Formats: sequence, structure tokens, C-alpha cells
Amino acid sequence: MMNIQINIDSKTYPAIAQARHHVAIADFKLSLKSGEFVCLVGPSGCGKTTLLNIIAGLDNDYEGDIFVGQAHSHPKIGYIFQNPRLLPWRTVRENIELVLDGNQSPTVIDPLLEVMQLTQSQHVYPERLSVGMSRRVSIIRAFAVDPDVLLMDEPFVSLDAPTARQVRELLLTLWQERPHTVLFVTHDLREAITMADRLIFLSAAPMSVISEITVPISRSERNNESTIEAFRQNLINNYPEIKQLL
Repeated sequence: MMNIQINIDSKTYPAIAQARHHVAIADFKLSLKSGEFVCLVGPSGCGKTTLLNIIAGLDNDYEGDIFVGQAHSHPKIGYIFQNPRLLPWRTVRENIELVLDGNQSPTVIDPLLEVMQLTQSQHVYPERLSVGMSRRVSIIRAFAVDPDVLLMDEPFVSLDAPTARQVRELLLTLWQERPHTVLFVTHDLREAITMADRLIFLSAAPMSVISEITVPISRSERNNESTIEAFRQNLINNYPEIKQLL
């Protein structure tokens, strides 16, 4: 793992028909420390998914630079989308094996399946999985490539609260066992506080950083709902620019 520096001077979508061109991101700068868990919080449509796609190398039509360590390049990416995107004609294990490169043994999957409680379901096809199980498969797939950075685009958005809590706890268990640099997008401030080392609050488009706040709560206290809520209220009360995003 290495530090990552993201500098996006401009990301603009061209005009279509009578509509004007749209500036999605402007003068955006973000540094990620090796092994850091960072949450992005911002209004719908502000450009969070666009940012993740740029970092992942899926969108190269922008002005700016991304540095991994001292090198000007795109980092090696694990990407967890809002939709798990599992191939229905492949089993759980086969879906994960697809992302492995030629130097990786398929056995690297086994401990990941165990942590995410999917060992008994590894030969099952996606149609037989619950939504929560499908999310867990997508998390394993992202970790399996041993990435420089994990990108997560609201991976729990469609889950009911108990299932989201279970998958979130499993994800954090896996991350603590195998630390990776994480950039996580969410609309849920409680979820962000529960998971993040640092919170990045974003403006409406053109997206830029309006606040960066370190979460001082120890990992052992993150399951205390009253502690999380007290910190959330403190943010809302003391940072008026944040309140308008929630």
C-alpha cells in the first residue's frame, strides 16, 4: 500500500441539445494515507460516483493527475459498486476467481470466504443468494485483487437495517485483518462515523471539499450507538456547512 494523491482540476460533461455543459468537479484535491478508511459524504448528484470512476480509470476525460506514491499513475483498484454485478452463470467462487491475475493462487479466496461467512455457499449461483450475501461476494471480489485502494460506492444502500449492520461489521472485520486504503461513498452520516478514520464533506456540483474531519472515536467504541449519535450531533451543531448536506 502507498499514499495516494488525487488532483482533479476539472471534470466537465459536454453540452447536449439545448442544455449547457455541466461542470461536475472543480479544483478537487484529496490525499489518502496508506491503510486509511475515508468516507465521502455529499448531496445526491454532486459527483461522488464520477470521482470514483476517475480514480478507477473508468473515466479518463478530465483534467488533473493521480499519484500513487511518487508515480503518476492510476492505483490498482478494488471496486464495490451499488449493484453487486455478479455473473448469473457463474458460482460465487467462479465470480471471485474472475478477478485474480495469473500470479495469484485460487486458494487466496478461501480465508476471505471464511471471514465473510460464505464458505458453505461458494458453489451456489447468484440467483440463490440473498441481497446481503451478494453484497458480501462483491466485497470478497474487491479484496481478492489485493488493491492499492478499495472504492466503495454506497454498497449497503439497498439493504434493510439489520442486514446492512451485519455486512458492515463483516466488512470492517475483513478490513482490520487485511488493511487497505478505502474510499467509501455514503449518504448516511452515522454509517460514515461508524466506519471512517476521516470524513470528507463535499459540495454540490461542481464538487469540491468543504470540510475534512477526523473521527476521534476508537474502533472499540464504534458499536456504541450513543457515542456515534453524540458525535453526529456535535458535527451538525458545530459545522453548519455540513447540516445542509444531510
